[in-house]
Amino acid sequence: MSDPALVPSLDPALVTLRDASFAYEDGPAVLTGLDFEVREGRALALLGRNGSGKTTLMRLLSGGLRPSGGELAVAGRPVQYDRKGLTRLRTTVQLVVQDPDDQLFAASVGQDVSFGPLNLGLSDTEVRARVTEALAALDITALAERPTHLLSYGQRKRTAIAGAVAMRPRVLILDEPTAGLDPDGQERLLATLAGLRERGTTVVMATHDVDLALRWADDAALLTPSGVRTGPVAEMLARTDLLAAAGLRLPWGIAAAHLLRAWGLPSDMAAVPLTPEELAAVAATGL
Repeated sequence: MSDPALVPSLDPALVTLRDASFAYEDGPAVLTGLDFEVREGRALALLGRNGSGKTTLMRLLSGGLRPSGGELAVAGRPVQYDRKGLTRLRTTVQLVVQDPDDQLFAASVGQDVSFGPLNLGLSDTEVRARVTEALAALDITALAERPTHLLSYGQRKRTAIAGAVAMRPRVLILDEPTAGLDPDGQERLLATLAGLRERGTTVVMATHDVDLALRWADDAALLTPSGVRTGPVAEMLARTDLLAAAGLRLPWGIAAAHLLRAWGLPSDMAAVPLTPEELAAVAATGL
């Protein structure tokens, strides 16, 4: 169950799971009595140890799995698991899995990105517009005719995300999107996600990287054995009890802020540094 005191209330809940449970066939329950919300306009980091249920939760939110108990709703309307209901869900919520090779299958980048819109029965003109828009958003317009098997890993990641973006979802869920990327690739992807957010897409990112979560997210959801706890990212990632329960370490930015305060820096100069450059600037100004 979520802690009501930690759940932000400024933005409306766009996607909600209420009292949701799920177990795989012949296996123990993965999630039990889970309450979870994706709030529109908030960047949400989903964190937890391996086996905590992050992947299951993401697939429940995107309709890839159906809860065995409880309810999934979009904008307050319960999801119906028929063709019409799932189509509505998938035009609102899109999931991009961690390994792009599990998602890409068409011969070229443009063909792959066009697959989802074509399945919606859109006109050729609308499909082309969406593909053009998605390729531009992911900065891969020049790759439109490139065979997918000739792409680098980072290019394949961007192509998989572009395929989801072409559906124009209100919520984009990314499973470990920076995994396997070099530092420059990570920075480029984060810049791309910032652009998507400016265009109105709500982004949920599953990650093990607490430093990335602290830097990128507005809110953090920690999956622990006792349930999920959600709240403002800096508050959540300073909770050593929740971090321990979720199998996570303290972000270095939080630790650095504690140290700066211990050194006597004024409180307004000891805000959580999000990058090494910010830490160096704070230290240089205050010492």
